[in-house]
Amino acid sequence: MIYDCLKYAELLEEFFVVNLLLLEPSDFISESVVRIFDRRHIQLRDVIKASPGKSCKAGLLNGKIGRANVAVITPEMTELSVTLSEEPPPKLPVTLLVALPRPKTFLKVLHTATVMGVKRILFFESWKVDKSYWNTPLIKLDEVKQQLLLALEQAMDTVPPQVDFRRRFKPFIEDEFPGIADGGIALIAHPGATEPMPRYLSGKITLLVGPEGGFTDYEINLLKNNGATPVSFGPRIMRTEFAVTALLAGLTPPGELQI
Repeated sequence: MIYDCLKYAELLEEFFVVNLLLLEPSDFISESVVRIFDRRHIQLRDVIKASPGKSCKAGLLNGKIGRANVAVITPEMTELSVTLSEEPPPKLPVTLLVALPRPKTFLKVLHTATVMGVKRILFFESWKVDKSYWNTPLIKLDEVKQQLLLALEQAMDTVPPQVDFRRRFKPFIEDEFPGIADGGIALIAHPGATEPMPRYLSGKITLLVGPEGGFTDYEINLLKNNGATPVSFGPRIMRTEFAVTALLAGLTPPGELQI
């Protein structure tokens, strides 16, 4: 038992744990060497306490995954040699449409959907969406990008979802939604629906999640007239972030998610 513990300790010394060190093209100082100065460097230096010779999983944003070996680490920067040869995990063929929730919930939904591999996330306005939610700085491009990067690191992925926002419900549903849902199945998560939520679907899926309090009757009818089907996940009413997690897990084939 003592020998096994010592052996395990040696392995930990050789390999420090980071889910994924996500790199950008601007980090590269040559074809296979990167130099980082920001929060990633601070994490390696202060949290993981990396030293030369240690390695971790790494990936290039929108590119391949491989390994990064620490060559130099100083108080100011970390330099690593990188080898990238693996493809990132496949995306779920899901477009997630969510009525813009309150800012803290927005972050949770954005993170969850990205970690679970959703291909596209679109936040839209509906009657019950508080207009003040659109004023939060969290939906600004730079803030969204930072949240996506953190989620990709968690999921060991390199390809972020496409994230969009739409303010006007009726023109969006009538003019854009049919094209988004074309060629697949469009489902509305709606507490008042009688048809049960299907599980483990294949092919293109468009999933709509409404605001707290649900869609109005007018909105449901407009969605139905444009090809979407209301479905129920059961009698319990969940918060938006929990509903999104449960719905996506129900659509994901067994074995494609890891905890």
